[in-house]
Amino acid sequence: MLDLASVRAVLANTYDLTPSWDKVEATKDLYALADRVISPPDWALHAPYILAINALKRERNAVILAHNYMTPEIYHGVADAVGDSLQLAIKATQVDADVIVQCGVHFMAETSKILNPSRTVLIPDVEAGCSLASSITAAGIAEMRAKYPGAPVVSYVNTTAEVKAASDICCTSANALQIVEAMEGDTVIMTPDQYLAQNVAAQSSKRVVWWEGSCIVHELYTAADLRAYRADQPEVKIIAHPECTPEVVAEADFTGSTSGILDWLHQHKPKQAMLVTECSMAANIADELPEVDFAKPCNMCPYMKKITLEKILWSLHSMTTEVTVEAAVADKARLAVQRMIDLSRRLAA
Repeated sequence: MLDLASVRAVLANTYDLTPSWDKVEATKDLYALADRVISPPDWALHAPYILAINALKRERNAVILAHNYMTPEIYHGVADAVGDSLQLAIKATQVDADVIVQCGVHFMAETSKILNPSRTVLIPDVEAGCSLASSITAAGIAEMRAKYPGAPVVSYVNTTAEVKAASDICCTSANALQIVEAMEGDTVIMTPDQYLAQNVAAQSSKRVVWWEGSCIVHELYTAADLRAYRADQPEVKIIAHPECTPEVVAEADFTGSTSGILDWLHQHKPKQAMLVTECSMAANIADELPEVDFAKPCNMCPYMKKITLEKILWSLHSMTTEVTVEAAVADKARLAVQRMIDLSRRLAA
């Protein structure tokens, strides 16, 4: 666990982190991407960190890969690439840098390391975990294989390197149905998200069986809550992530991955939209969709929110938050991730 008091003392002695008008002016173009959701006083506090991080990135030859669930000051202020798990996995294979800073949760940093064994991969907070990743182990994969002999195992990228290594192929919420449909045989094992698996099963020609894991953010939404909100706001378009329960998905006007949600919003531009996913998703795209009123409620991922500008700066400064993966595990896990990337590219061609 980081000793934040010590971290702050070192950073304060090394970088000029005092808010000033000059720092706000120097970051005004970045602020224009987020001024709908970040107040000027808050941006003044962020600006010194943003300037320090962006300068240190150049010094370290580093890139920052940030998930869509990062806070807006990270998403717009310091990220070099943003996206969902599939987009970031693909981007991790394309970076030309010595250092990758993964602004997301731990399994994402592991994935970047798996795909870039010779590069340094940092995560700003090593305790940024994931309820899905912690719900399944390699022993659980073996248990499912014993129960359904011969069935291929499709594991969500929200898993540890050990689980990826024990799987046949990975998937994301963006490509899960296509990956499952491409598998040989009549039965496909999906781990660990039971609701993603159930939502895929409803559309698939395959028999899909699943491990009973779930996301602590998406499982909190209920169909009753959405019906009540729609009764109060009849014009609202409800857009759900497929990690939500099938009952919630049934209430939605559209269901898709974070990249799919963004594409749908740009295409349809509804007057009012409620994103049934992690809070920061709506905040990060608010400025690029000014015609859309993004409604509440939303649920926040406590793991994603462990990543802050302060911790990113410390990670790059100290280079002490490195993520490593045992070579033998990484080699097997790389096959599962690369199969997903290659198959996704072929299906998109």
